[in-house]
Amino acid sequence: MKALSFHGRHDMRYGDVPDPAVTSPTDAVVEVTTAGICGSDLHIYTGHPFSPELGYTPGHECVGVVADTGGEVTGFRPGDRVLVPASVGCTRCRTCAAGFTARCERATSSLELCYGVSPQLPGSQAQFLRVPHADINLVRLPEGISDEAAVVLTDNAPTAWYSCRRARIQPGETVLVIGLGPVGLMAAQSAFAMGAARVLGADLVPERRAFAASFGVEPVEGDDPKAAVRELTGGRGPDVVVEAVGSDATIELALKAVRPAGRVSVIGVSHSKAFPFHMGLAQIKELEFHIGLCSIHYELPPLIALAQSGRITPEAVVSHRFPLSEGAAAYALFADRSDGVRKILLDPKG
Repeated sequence: MKALSFHGRHDMRYGDVPDPAVTSPTDAVVEVTTAGICGSDLHIYTGHPFSPELGYTPGHECVGVVADTGGEVTGFRPGDRVLVPASVGCTRCRTCAAGFTARCERATSSLELCYGVSPQLPGSQAQFLRVPHADINLVRLPEGISDEAAVVLTDNAPTAWYSCRRARIQPGETVLVIGLGPVGLMAAQSAFAMGAARVLGADLVPERRAFAASFGVEPVEGDDPKAAVRELTGGRGPDVVVEAVGSDATIELALKAVRPAGRVSVIGVSHSKAFPFHMGLAQIKELEFHIGLCSIHYELPPLIALAQSGRITPEAVVSHRFPLSEGAAAYALFADRSDGVRKILLDPKG
């Protein structure tokens, strides 16, 4: 089959790779109809991979049609249209059974918990994908959910919802979202769905701020975002800050910008091994700080219902669509953050 493969910094290649197959009776093989490029994939592309190995297929966001199943798969059959959650559960431990797949008790490595971050579990930027433990790691798609919405529901939307849920956003509160990529934009939608009265949005890219403003986000302008946030909130600061970048600078901004007794929820992927957390500041301000990895399975049910009702519109964050054969160009555009890029989808048939 055709797929993308990662061969080093800024080196993504399109070509032939071995076809996936059912290797366990609990497996399924999905024909991918639409795949996505995530910000986590961009970390890999720009030289911050999760594994030192090369040559594997990246990607953990896709929707497709079941092509084959093992003999012990009971919930799905060939022809079923499915969403593939980015996180992978074992089905057998207590945490996975409860939906918290990111905390799988049986996984011996974090590389087993997500597609496309190492050769252990080849990714979804391909024509076909092997899904282990298919009965828990596939979600049947209801009518009315488009491929565009479904791909965002595989990771970006649940990750955003998870971050907002952990921050316990309350009706009437003011929320600052730092980083207005797909996760940040979905965090803004989630905050509004949870009842936030105001959502402020900070991002270095003017086009992203302008797009967020089109659905009610108040853009944070100027060279001093902390001062701008203070001015927008009458000197008080937001009740909640959702950080969707993962850099030391943006996490520090979140801690400094939030009001006293406020809540900070970090969902941006961080590679920092020595973040200079200002304990004195957190103690004086009486802050709550949350950070973690989303268990997609747990967050999905309310999001599918919200998408069906129109309360959230995951497809709105999609800006570009490329044939899989032009995947290298798609990655380069995403890394450059030009042409108003927000979310890129890949068509495996092209």
